[in-house]
Amino acid sequence: MIAVVSALGMTAVLGGCGSTGSSDVTLRLVAADYGDSAANSSQKYWDRLVKDYESEHPDVHVEVSVHSWNDVDRKVGELVAAGKAPDLAQIGAYADYADKDLLYRADDLLSIPVQADFLGQLSDAGQVRHTQYGIPFAASTRVLFYNKALFAEAGVTPPKTWSGLATAARALKAEGVKYPYALPLGPEEAQAETMQWLLSGGAGYTDDVGTYTLDSERNVETFTWLKDELVGKGLTGPIEPGRLNRADAFAAFAAGDVGMLNGHPTLMQQAAKKGVKFGMVPMPGRDGTPESTMGVTDWMAAFKKNGHRDEVGDFLDFVYSEKNVLDFSREYDLLPVTESASEVMAQAEEDQDLRPFLQELPVAQLYPVGKTSWARVSADIKKTIGQAVAPDGSPSAVLGRLQATASTADSAAE
Repeated sequence: MIAVVSALGMTAVLGGCGSTGSSDVTLRLVAADYGDSAANSSQKYWDRLVKDYESEHPDVHVEVSVHSWNDVDRKVGELVAAGKAPDLAQIGAYADYADKDLLYRADDLLSIPVQADFLGQLSDAGQVRHTQYGIPFAASTRVLFYNKALFAEAGVTPPKTWSGLATAARALKAEGVKYPYALPLGPEEAQAETMQWLLSGGAGYTDDVGTYTLDSERNVETFTWLKDELVGKGLTGPIEPGRLNRADAFAAFAAGDVGMLNGHPTLMQQAAKKGVKFGMVPMPGRDGTPESTMGVTDWMAAFKKNGHRDEVGDFLDFVYSEKNVLDFSREYDLLPVTESASEVMAQAEEDQDLRPFLQELPVAQLYPVGKTSWARVSADIKKTIGQAVAPDGSPSAVLGRLQATASTADSAAE
């Protein structure tokens, strides 16, 4: 679940430099939780940040409610449908709201130094019809994590191809490993695991011109291989992939029960806390290392419903200060969304474990978030893609239904 961010250097105009001149304004922010327990919930991060902001802005109050990634997009959707849109939402998709003219443009909110500091490809991904509405908030790329101790016991080395991955999974299973390869296609973040596998198979969600191609021949071949060679041979663990969420797969890896799985930077900290010795390699491809890996960006969006444009913009300038971007990225082992913070992280010794992810970011492929249909398509993938690898499932049929939904949603958005 988690997301591609860029580093943005803000040295000129920061939101924490004084009052906005407002009187008793309350901003409401709905945010996603990046923590893996109550101890490091994102609520604690936002509470600290808001306290610092309000100390410099006594007439502006910020109320933050944090929800799991299972619920946050739905929660914001319900608020918007009820006419109670928050001032700010930190969520997984923005384009459908932008298409309905519900959001402020980024340049209506952010100071020039802040807006200019975002990584270029992330700013571009935040655009709908060449106008930026989505503000990058957090980013990640994905690699294959493997448990060094379990691999040593099974006598295998990190795989570079699908066949190598299947061979390693069989050896791990023979040693009694609970999840030789954890395949989380449950509703929490199935769209991420799916995209990583589609890329490793040489395709993706869309073609080069942005048309959905979910049921392409290559994609059907990819899920047929997963169904037959991993799931069908009992190499993905005791929980069927359609019910296995990313958070549960990560927890199982940290408990030493997973041989290998796709993971983002947050898993490093989670595994290290439990004493798991792990390695990281590029995701194996059909015949070798894929041409591209997956990058994920999570977004901040500002709704126009309540007004408060000046206060929202000032608060966002504060959120995206170099210090706050670095603090959040380091707290949750994510990649910064600004140039300034990225440059610091690339050089700092304390961030050396994140360098493999930082190096992948410039060439990573993102979700098609600029398509106003993506929120609906992503939700449909989360609900149904697990059926493609079920014992009685048909990859071609499931991907065909997803393609039909995507094509219909895309046509309706035009």
